[in-house]
Amino acid sequence: MKKLCSLFLASILGILSANAQENNAQDMQWTGTWATSVEYTGPSDMPKKSLSNRAVREIIHVSIGGDLMRMQFSNVFGNEAVEIKSVYIADTKDLYDIDVKTAKYLTFNGKRSVKIEAGKDVYSDNIKYNLKPLQRLTVTISYGNQTPEHATSHRGSRTTSYIIEGEAKPKSDFGVESAERLDHWYNIASLDVMAPKETPVVVALGNSITDGRGTTTNLQNRWTDRMAEALEGKVGVLNQGIGGNAVLRGGLSQPALVRFDRDVLAQTAAKTLIIYEGVNDIGGARENSEKDNSIVRANELIEAYKTMTDKAHAAGMKVYIATICPFKGNGYYTFFHEAARQTVNEWIRTQKVADGVIDFDAAVKDPQDPAKLMQKYSDDWLHLNPAGYELMGKMAAEAIKK
Repeated sequence: MKKLCSLFLASILGILSANAQENNAQDMQWTGTWATSVEYTGPSDMPKKSLSNRAVREIIHVSIGGDLMRMQFSNVFGNEAVEIKSVYIADTKDLYDIDVKTAKYLTFNGKRSVKIEAGKDVYSDNIKYNLKPLQRLTVTISYGNQTPEHATSHRGSRTTSYIIEGEAKPKSDFGVESAERLDHWYNIASLDVMAPKETPVVVALGNSITDGRGTTTNLQNRWTDRMAEALEGKVGVLNQGIGGNAVLRGGLSQPALVRFDRDVLAQTAAKTLIIYEGVNDIGGARENSEKDNSIVRANELIEAYKTMTDKAHAAGMKVYIATICPFKGNGYYTFFHEAARQTVNEWIRTQKVADGVIDFDAAVKDPQDPAKLMQKYSDDWLHLNPAGYELMGKMAAEAIKK
C-alpha cells in the first residue's frame, strides 16, 4: 500500500512539475539583447584581402542576460553567398582574448557550417549559454571559400575586430602580429535570449551620435550602452544607429524611412522606439534649391517622424522622439540650418503624436549660446563625447521608466 501511495504521489508531483514548466515556458519569449544596423560594405571598409578562408573575432556588449540564446547573421547586402565554416561564442577576457572555458560552437540546423545566400539572413539554432547582463561577448566566425566582394557589415562598431588566416579554434591566437585589425563588424546582426514576456526592449533609431561617434573605441560607452547600464541590465537596448545616416535621403546607407521595417519593426520583441535622427538631413539642406532648402527639410522631417511613429504604434510600440542637439561650430551650421533645427525641435516638444519626448537639446546646449553644445560634452561641436553620452544615456533611461 505504501508503495502504491509513493507511486501515486510521484505521479502527481511529476504532472505538477510538467504543468509548471509548461506554464513557465508560456511566459517566456525570444527577446532582443543586442542588435546592429547592417549595411552595404564599400571597398574602403573591407579587409585588405577578402574574408575567404579567414577568421574574424568580433566583440559585442549585450544588455539583458539569459541562459538560452540564438544569433542572427546577415548577408542582406551581399552580392553572392557567404560560406561560414564555424562560429563560436565566448566570454570576452580582454581585447582579442577569450575565456576559453566558456567557448561554445553555434550550429545551424544541427551543423556547424552554414551557407547564407545573397540577400538573406539566418538564425543559429538555440544554444544554452550563461549570458550575463551587460557583459561583453566575443563572436568568432571562420569563413569558407566563398564570400561576397561586398560583405554585409556595420562600419561603426566602435570595437576592434581581429582577422587571422585559416579556421580559428577557441585557443587560436588573435594577437599575432599578422592579424588584421578593423573597427567594423561583419555579418553579425542581432542576439536574442529567452526572457519573460514582460521584459522591455527599446530600439534606438539614429545616426552617428547613436552609433557612437566620439566614444572610446573598445570601451562600450555609447549613450545606448550607458542607458542599458542605468537600467541595470533589465531592459533590452538595441542600437540601430548608422554613422552619416539621414531620415529622408542622402547620407550614408539606407535612409531611416527605407530601413525602418528591418531595423525597427523586425527587432525581436521590441516594445519601445526612440527616434533620434535628423541632423544630417538638416545639414544637407541647400538654400539655393526651392525643393530642398531648410524649410522643406524641416517640414519633411516632421512628416517623417509622424510616419515612423504611426508605423511603430500600429506594431504596438511606444514611441519617444528626441530633440536634435546643437551644432554651431561645426561645418553643418548656418543661420538657415539652425532655424530648421529650432522648427523641428519646437514641433517635437509640442506634438501629441508620440508617447513622450526626450529633450537631449535642453540638456547639452550651452546656456550662453543655445545654438552650441557645452564644451564639456563635445570635441567637434556635432558629436557628443563620453561625458555627453553618459548624460544622454541616463536621460533616456529615466524617460522610459515613466
